[in-house]
Amino acid sequence: MQIKIDTTKDNPLLKRREVGFTIVSGPKEKTPPRLEVKKAVAAELALGADVVYIKHMRTKTGTSITQGVANVYQSVAQAKLVEPEYIQKRNNPKEKSTEEATA
Repeated sequence: MQIKIDTTKDNPLLKRREVGFTIVSGPKEKTPPRLEVKKAVAAELALGADVVYIKHMRTKTGTSITQGVANVYQSVAQAKLVEPEYIQKRNNPKEKSTEEATA
Protein backbone atom coordinates (compact mmCIF):
# COMPACT_ATOMS: atom_id res chain seq x y z
CA MET A 1 0.00 0.00 0.00
CA GLN A 2 1.42 3.35 -1.07
CA ILE A 3 -0.11 6.57 0.19
CA LYS A 4 0.25 9.99 -1.41
CA ILE A 5 -1.01 13.27 0.04
CA ASP A 6 -2.70 15.15 -2.81
CA THR A 7 -4.09 18.28 -1.17
CA THR A 8 -3.98 20.04 2.17
CA LYS A 9 -6.17 22.93 3.23
CA ASP A 10 -5.89 24.75 6.54
CA ASN A 11 -9.14 25.50 8.34
CA PRO A 12 -8.23 27.87 11.19
CA LEU A 13 -11.82 28.26 12.36
CA LEU A 14 -12.10 24.55 13.22
CA LYS A 15 -8.38 24.25 14.06
CA ARG A 16 -7.74 21.48 11.56
CA ARG A 17 -6.18 20.60 8.22
CA GLU A 18 -8.30 18.90 5.58
CA VAL A 19 -6.14 16.41 3.70
CA GLY A 20 -6.93 14.68 0.40
CA PHE A 21 -5.05 11.43 -0.20
CA THR A 22 -4.67 8.64 -2.74
CA ILE A 23 -3.78 5.03 -1.93
CA VAL A 24 -2.45 2.64 -4.55
CA SER A 25 -2.71 -1.02 -3.58
CA GLY A 26 -1.44 -4.11 -5.35
CA PRO A 27 -3.53 -5.44 -8.26
CA LYS A 28 -5.10 -8.30 -6.25
CA GLU A 29 -5.38 -6.49 -2.89
CA LYS A 30 -8.68 -5.31 -1.46
CA THR A 31 -9.44 -1.83 -0.11
CA PRO A 32 -7.33 -1.27 3.02
CA PRO A 33 -9.18 -0.99 6.35
CA ARG A 34 -9.93 2.48 7.72
CA LEU A 35 -7.66 2.07 10.76
CA GLU A 36 -4.73 1.03 8.59
CA VAL A 37 -5.25 4.08 6.37
CA LYS A 38 -5.52 6.31 9.44
CA LYS A 39 -2.13 5.09 10.68
CA ALA A 40 -0.59 5.53 7.22
CA VAL A 41 -1.85 9.12 6.90
CA ALA A 42 -0.57 9.91 10.40
CA ALA A 43 2.83 8.43 9.54
CA GLU A 44 3.00 10.38 6.27
CA LEU A 45 2.26 13.63 8.13
CA ALA A 46 4.54 12.70 11.09
CA LEU A 47 1.69 12.98 13.61
CA GLY A 48 -0.04 10.77 16.14
CA ALA A 49 -2.97 8.71 14.88
CA ASP A 50 -5.24 10.07 17.64
CA VAL A 51 -5.64 13.46 15.88
CA VAL A 52 -6.34 12.00 12.40
CA TYR A 53 -9.93 11.20 11.40
CA ILE A 54 -10.74 9.57 8.04
CA LYS A 55 -13.85 11.31 6.70
CA HIS A 56 -14.46 9.05 3.70
CA MET A 57 -12.71 6.71 1.26
CA ARG A 58 -13.79 5.59 -2.21
CA THR A 59 -12.18 2.93 -4.38
CA LYS A 60 -12.44 3.54 -8.10
CA THR A 61 -14.35 0.73 -9.79
CA GLY A 62 -12.13 -1.82 -11.49
CA THR A 63 -8.89 -0.41 -10.06
CA SER A 64 -6.86 -0.64 -6.88
CA ILE A 65 -6.82 3.15 -6.38
CA THR A 66 -8.58 4.56 -3.33
CA GLN A 67 -9.13 8.28 -2.80
CA GLY A 68 -10.23 9.85 0.45
CA VAL A 69 -10.37 12.80 2.79
CA ALA A 70 -9.01 13.04 6.32
CA ASN A 71 -9.29 15.75 8.95
CA VAL A 72 -6.16 16.39 11.02
CA TYR A 73 -6.79 18.31 14.23
CA GLN A 74 -4.45 20.32 16.43
CA SER A 75 -5.57 18.42 19.54
CA VAL A 76 -7.69 15.43 20.55
CA ALA A 77 -10.05 17.71 22.52
CA GLN A 78 -10.73 19.82 19.42
CA ALA A 79 -11.41 16.69 17.37
CA LYS A 80 -13.96 15.41 19.88
CA LEU A 81 -15.64 18.82 19.90
CA VAL A 82 -15.95 19.14 16.11
CA GLU A 83 -16.23 15.64 14.60
CA PRO A 84 -19.68 14.02 14.52
CA GLU A 85 -20.16 11.04 16.81
CA TYR A 86 -20.50 8.52 13.96
CA ILE A 87 -17.12 9.58 12.50
CA GLN A 88 -15.52 9.24 15.94
CA LYS A 89 -16.93 5.72 16.28
CA ARG A 90 -15.70 4.72 12.82
CA ASN A 91 -12.19 5.95 13.55
CA ASN A 92 -11.91 4.67 17.14
CA PRO A 93 -13.78 1.36 17.35
CA LYS A 94 -14.08 -0.25 20.76
CA GLU A 95 -12.09 -3.41 21.32
CA LYS A 96 -14.27 -6.49 21.68
CA SER A 97 -14.28 -7.77 25.23
CA THR A 98 -13.28 -11.35 25.94
CA GLU A 99 -16.89 -12.16 26.91
CA GLU A 100 -18.21 -11.07 23.51
CA ALA A 101 -15.43 -12.94 21.68
CA THR A 102 -16.21 -16.25 23.44
CA ALA A 103 -20.00 -15.97 23.05
